[in-house]
Parts: sequence; C-alpha cells; structure tokens
Amino acid sequence: MNRRILIIVLSALVLSVTASYLVYQTISSRPSTAKVPQTVNLVVAARDLAPGTLIHETDLKMAAWLGPLPRGSLGKRDAFLSRGVVSPIYEDEPVTENRMSPKGSGGGLAATIPPGMRACAVRVNEVVGVAGFVVPGMRVDVLVTGLPPGGNSPGGPKTRTLLQNIEVLSAGTNFQKDSEGKPEQAQVVNLLVTPAQAEVLSLAGSETHIQLVLRNPTDTQIATPPGTAMSDLFGGVRPADRVRPGRPETGTLALPPHPAVPIPEEPVPPIPYTIDVSNGSVHTQPKFILPPVKP
Repeated sequence: MNRRILIIVLSALVLSVTASYLVYQTISSRPSTAKVPQTVNLVVAARDLAPGTLIHETDLKMAAWLGPLPRGSLGKRDAFLSRGVVSPIYEDEPVTENRMSPKGSGGGLAATIPPGMRACAVRVNEVVGVAGFVVPGMRVDVLVTGLPPGGNSPGGPKTRTLLQNIEVLSAGTNFQKDSEGKPEQAQVVNLLVTPAQAEVLSLAGSETHIQLVLRNPTDTQIATPPGTAMSDLFGGVRPADRVRPGRPETGTLALPPHPAVPIPEEPVPPIPYTIDVSNGSVHTQPKFILPPVKP
C-alpha cells in the first residue's frame, strides 16, 4: 500500500477516536436534569376484605407506591388494626380512612351502619326475598298486606307500599327458634333505615305480611300508589286505574266499573196560587195549592 495513503487513514482513525472520547466526556460530565420517580411505602390489603371484616395483622401488608398518594392512605399498619371495613377492599389496593370504621367501633355489621341510621332485620322466604336476588347494596320497596284496624274492612285485606328505596345492608341465614324452642334456619335481610322507619317496619313485621319488591338502584323516584284492596281485584276500580276510552294503556289494569247507583231527586215544594176576592168593601186573597199532576 502507498505509504502516504496509510498515514492518512491512520490519522483519520486517531482523530475519530479522539473526537468520540471528547464527546463522551462532555456528556457524562453534565449534571442529570431528569428527576427519578420516588416511591413510598403504603399499607395495602393482603387479601380481599369484605364489609364488616375486622382488620388483623395478616390482612395488611406494605407495598411500594409510585405516583400521587390516595387520599386517606397511611404508611403504618397500626393505624388500621382492630377496625372494621365499611366498603369492599380488594387485594393490593391501598387501605384508606374512608373505607374503615371509626376507632373503637369494631367490626361486623354494626361497623357498616352510618351514623344516625339503623339496621332492621326482616325475616323472609324465597318469595318475600325475591328468590335470592336481594343482596347487599340492592334497593327495595317494602309492601305490607293485612286487614286495616278494626277488623271489619268492607273491601277485604289491603296492600300498600310502606317504604321505598331502602338499601339492603346484608342478607343471609340466621338461626332462630320455632314455637317448640328448637333452632331452625331462617333467611334474614337487614335493611338500612332511619329510627322512625325501624319502628314502622317492626310493627309491620309483627302485625302484617311483608313483601320486598326489588327496584333499580339508579331509580330514586318515589311513587305514590293508592294501595289495593281485595274488592279491587274482583270488579272494583279506583280512579287511578281508570284508563281513557279505546285501547288500554300499557301496565294498567282495566277492570269493569261499578254499576251506577241512581241518586234520588229531592221533591220540589209546590207553588201556591193566590186569588183576589172582592165582596163589597171586603177584599180577601185566599191561597190554593194544586195537587201534583201524575205522569
């Protein structure tokens, strides 16, 4: 190879290596401006925690959390021990204050009751409990059926809507005693009500028959049904059930109306007739009443 060309190639190689080294030194000597994301240790659930669960040491664990901290989250497990869960917490989800009951309230069903509310138990069966579809978190209406006070109801037993849009707090099996004192399983539904509603529901459960009606949780409208009597099912009709002439409207019950009862007309008093009689200087005005004309 020509000596001159060899020198040029070697010189170019040396210059390229030197330039690369200088560029590397310049870049590595600059301070890093990118911030390294920081992680913190948070208390998370070690397993799925259902409402009413009393928190123990094994139910919690520490985990690294990257990003904004959830509101109410803590970095110490001791703050959540021996407290009840009021809403579901899933595995590896941060445990926050708004999902725990106050300190000292314990666990179980009582921990899930908001302040000022009550849990009222209603004994149900497959029909009353809407075939098992009444589960915690659902909304129901409470219907009662029985005889009105006095015992002599001309229309027979009546059904009316007692409570509406009531939240189901829990549903399950409870052990109660029958008339002979033997334990038996009974389906019980706990409804979240106010103290006044609890009194009404307790009286209705002991004196009438209760029926739960499932409703859409997003439907919060309060209806005003007039109630239904036994006589309404056999020829009776209420003003709310009457429909316009023609095709019956969807969802209404077109029942035949009651026969019209004629109202007796009050007798019209007869009109007296007056006649002027002149007998010399004596003038009289006798009055006469004509007898009614028969048709």
